[in-house]
Amino acid sequence: MTFKQLEALYWVAHLGGFAAAASRLHTTQSAISKRIQELELVFNTQLFDRKQRSAHLTEKGQELFLLSRQLLTQRDAAIEQFSRPEVVQRRLRLGVTELTAMTWLPKLVRAIQERYPKVIIEPDVDLSLDLRDKLLNDELDLIVIPDVFQDARFMAKQLLRVESRWMGSPLLLKTQKISNLKDLVKHRLLVQGEKSGTGILYDRWFKSLGLKLATTTSTNNMIALIGMTVAGLGYSYLPRDCLSLYVDTGVLKIMDIKPVLPAVPYVALTRRDRPSVLLDSVITLAQECCDFSKMFST
Repeated sequence: MTFKQLEALYWVAHLGGFAAAASRLHTTQSAISKRIQELELVFNTQLFDRKQRSAHLTEKGQELFLLSRQLLTQRDAAIEQFSRPEVVQRRLRLGVTELTAMTWLPKLVRAIQERYPKVIIEPDVDLSLDLRDKLLNDELDLIVIPDVFQDARFMAKQLLRVESRWMGSPLLLKTQKISNLKDLVKHRLLVQGEKSGTGILYDRWFKSLGLKLATTTSTNNMIALIGMTVAGLGYSYLPRDCLSLYVDTGVLKIMDIKPVLPAVPYVALTRRDRPSVLLDSVITLAQECCDFSKMFST
């Protein structure tokens, strides 16, 4: 029994097909089939039900799948623990939201490349809810999102907090006098969607204050949100520091609204059942690189 055979079994079962497993392992479908056949010869038992169109494990195949996942995880942990950083080879599937991608992601990628030159980094920019699901489905290794999901299946490491402020176009603010939050919610608000971590956090905050938003335009795209706010299509909560240039040049204006929006805490999440020396090291790098104050920090 070899790790290559166990990898073939694991990825065929996990991805649901021989072709997908071959693509994932950068080999041919015939090579994957050969490894599975070798495993079946080793244990003298059928691991996949050939009567099914899709790759469907037999009862013994399911048992070996669970064991292979455990053995592969232990193998990766041992390699990471006893190898020098410059020789560690693996893929790092890193999920971030738009705000991180727009600010300190380049700095983090550079830091990882310098410490682990043979690690292949695969950034994935998506919404918080979708990133969480990808982490649970083993499609990502590490995600950086707002701290809105309390889930015992995750290990969370604190990063920084993002200060947001209500902002609007100076031209729009000239025509509408708004002095407090109760006045503000009567106007059109540009908000982040239900899959956004920040959107989820602020939706909870509004409800805790007993406030109902009169009219909203919801988007899951940060660039679109900023653009619509600049265009005067409504008021929005936006990250204060990284948009300081827009404020300083008069493109956007920060509104003096009380109570002030709560800061959004960001965390790095990994799966509790996937301990990894590499991921722990990358999280430490993330804590050092985390900086939401400047666009595309390098």
